[in-house]
Amino acid sequence: MKCPGQDMKYWKENAIFEVTCPKCQALVEFYKDDTSRKCGSCGHRFVNPKMDFGCASYCQYAEQCIGALPEEFTGGKETLLKEKVAVEMKRYFQTDFKSIRQASSTAQFAENIGKTEGGAKLAIVLCAAYLCGTGLAAARTILQKVGANEQMIEEICLLLAEQQEEQECRSLPAKILHDALILRTVQEELKEQPAGAEQVQQHAAKLTTDSARDIAASLIGGGASVLP
Repeated sequence: MKCPGQDMKYWKENAIFEVTCPKCQALVEFYKDDTSRKCGSCGHRFVNPKMDFGCASYCQYAEQCIGALPEEFTGGKETLLKEKVAVEMKRYFQTDFKSIRQASSTAQFAENIGKTEGGAKLAIVLCAAYLCGTGLAAARTILQKVGANEQMIEEICLLLAEQQEEQECRSLPAKILHDALILRTVQEELKEQPAGAEQVQQHAAKLTTDSARDIAASLIGGGASVLP
């Protein structure tokens, strides 16, 4: 018997919809049973933010039911959650493209730092990076909406609170998020000021990780042309 949720004859009008690509913001068409789609504009493949993979996490027939599970899911629910948070962040900011760009830039820097530093809960850091501009209450609402568990919600909100209160960064996730926000500031200032400007150098001096310092040196030395 075919799962009714996957049988097209039971589908309604909203079974086909468009989702904004987390990387380039182009619209990508999804069918409700698509596990993932590749953006026709930038080539980024991302998971279907409206698909609930909950049963697939334990059902032995999951692959026969919905096909090959997306890499993001088989790699862990936290990575899938990060993709959903990115989509919800864009919905929250709507036409505030500056905030969307800043959040995406922060997350990109955090990912680059985290992959180099290692040992951090990268999915948690990236969710926090996407939500930095939303405020704690909105961040918590978004995390609950996408199905984050309470422990993860508390860890992400703790990171956000530490940044808002400018507390000393003690944990590696806090240092990564702190450095990603500084690099985003450096990125923005390099677009407005000559490379090596005193203010840019002052921001870069506050970095806490070696990989972030390396990125800053590359940005300052190469100018806006090397910015992601």
